[in-house]
Amino acid sequence: MDTEQPTHGASGSLSIVRAAAVLVVFVIAVSVLVAVGTRPTPSSTASTTSTTASAASSSSTTTPTTAAGGAAASTTTTTTKSGHRGGASTTTTTVAPGSVSVVVANGTSANGLAAHFSTTIGAGGWAMKTPVDAAAAQATSAVYYAAGMQQPAASIATAIGVKPTQVLPLTTATPVSGVTGTDVVVVIGQDLAATSTSSTSASS
Repeated sequence: MDTEQPTHGASGSLSIVRAAAVLVVFVIAVSVLVAVGTRPTPSSTASTTSTTASAASSSSTTTPTTAAGGAAASTTTTTTKSGHRGGASTTTTTVAPGSVSVVVANGTSANGLAAHFSTTIGAGGWAMKTPVDAAAAQATSAVYYAAGMQQPAASIATAIGVKPTQVLPLTTATPVSGVTGTDVVVVIGQDLAATSTSSTSASS
């Protein structure tokens, strides 16, 4: 009596094909779930991050943030340099000019200086408020900034010729009243008044 032995070769290769198909489906399903899980949630703020590295063992990460309506609100750049003595990190935040409110105050007896410098600063895209007069005469011009607005204040100071040592935090001692809620306050003193009137009369 001859008994035929079933051949397992065909069904064995069929099991391997099934296992491979299940594995492929599993990998695809996990990839889709991970992609969906790491997708940013819809909100009024979107951000993008890109990282680059240079030959000097430093890396820089830039993150622009977009506010509702599509206007860029700020850009944060973090630079990390590493060497044999450890790493150092510097973070710089650049705020879009259109999102920074600026008021210019005339701290001199010359007429029209606050309006003149409002026009000059406004050309840089800053959100200018109505010019005002300072509470008292000022010999030296200064740029005052609210919390988190030091970089825009420094940019404005550089644009109009105010020394970096005169970029100061906005406090109750600031010689301008009614500037609550303003990001940057520029006080024009006698030093800028002299340069402004000499450049105005030279161009006439």
